[in-house]
Amino acid sequence: METLLNDFSPGLFIVQAILFLALIGLMVKFAWKPILNSLNERESGIEDALAAAENAKKEMQNLQADNKKLLKEAIAERDALLKEAREMKDKIIADAKEDAKEVTQTLIENAQAAISQEKQAAIAELKKNVADLSISIAETVIKKELSEKKDQLKHVEKILKDVTLN
Repeated sequence: METLLNDFSPGLFIVQAILFLALIGLMVKFAWKPILNSLNERESGIEDALAAAENAKKEMQNLQADNKKLLKEAIAERDALLKEAREMKDKIIADAKEDAKEVTQTLIENAQAAISQEKQAAIAELKKNVADLSISIAETVIKKELSEKKDQLKHVEKILKDVTLN
């Protein structure tokens, strides 16, 4: 430190001080304002970015609320469609059952009518066969002119065994 004091030159010090102050003056005049301007611009840019982020956050919240609302509406609509589909299915099944009952009832009635007709035809055929058989027996009995009742009964039983019903 002593060598510094020994080598100290007041003229050099003044020149260096003047140059230093001039440099500071030039810096203030030419560099200080652009630096401050760029700092101010950066600060306002950051503030704008923060404001934009906040707006985006609010918009995102609004979109999420809208999405939830749309989801609830979609679920409600889906439930309504499913309910309507179930009702339609139940109605179709009920209609099909009703139609099946009607068709079944018609088939049963037709079958009963056919059975009744067949029964009547069978009874008529049986009556005809009995009548024909009776006439045939009577003819045979008359032709033979049997004298005794015992012989007549034997003859009738023999004829009945010979005749087969159709």
